[in-house]
This record gives sequence, C-alpha cells and structure tokens, in this order.
Amino acid sequence: MESTTRKITASKNIALVAHDHCKPSLLSWTKKNNERLQTHKLYATGTTGNLIHQHTGLPVTSMLSGPMGGDQQIGSMIAEQKIDLLIFFWDPLNAVPHDPDVKALLRLATVWNIPVATNPATADFLITSPYFDNVIDVVIPDYESYLNKRTN
Repeated sequence: MESTTRKITASKNIALVAHDHCKPSLLSWTKKNNERLQTHKLYATGTTGNLIHQHTGLPVTSMLSGPMGGDQQIGSMIAEQKIDLLIFFWDPLNAVPHDPDVKALLRLATVWNIPVATNPATADFLITSPYFDNVIDVVIPDYESYLNKRTN
C-alpha cells in the first residue's frame, strides 16, 4: 500500500488504557504528569478513565470498559485518525479474556504509526519528547488511494 503523511497537531488526542494490575501505575504516572496532560484531550477505556478523572481531576472521555468493547472503540478511533498517541500499560504476566482485542489495539496503533508507550519508562520518554507539545508529520497508509484504485 502506498503511504501519505498525517499532521499530528501540538494538542494531542491521547488514549489511556491500563489492565487491572497496571492501573495504579498509570494513575501514578498521570498524577506526576497532570500539568503536561492538561493541554491535551484525553480518552480512556471505562474504568481507567473514571479512575484518572477521580484521582487527578483531568477531563477524560471514557469509552466502555476494555473487556466490554472499550479497546475496540479506542482502536476504531486510531483507524479514524482521532487518536494521536496511546499510553497502554498492559500486564504481560496475566492473561486477560479480551487478549485478541488487546492485540488488535496494538496492531492498529502500529498500522497507523502512532506513538505507543506500554510502560512508565516509555511513557516518560514520550511525554518529555520535544514532539509531545509540537506538530509532527507521520507516515501513514494511504487508504483513500488504495480504495480509489480498487473501486475504479
């Protein structure tokens, strides 16, 4: 598939997701970075979003809980280019019943070339990057061109 570029604006749409055992870590990270996150729009799976809002006061648009379809909702937003960055603290040591959804979410983030942090160290690298608060162009699949070729 051919590629094109997408401009990610200075104010990012950030998805926040965490498995149950990782929620305390994500809460700690969002508290530590509360000020940096205030200028961005936050989205999260249901339980995670509600916890972040309760503990930080940050406005968060919450989807469904991950196992109830929230991971897929976030994935859909990535495919629609409505999410610019994914912070997903997943638990590699515990199986989750919605593991196919988790894998699909990470696959879509890779396909659409958005930055992904799966642990606090990587999230710290992302939030301290000069690109975090600035515009950046990223290469993405040229899906529109692909469709035009298939339908003409």
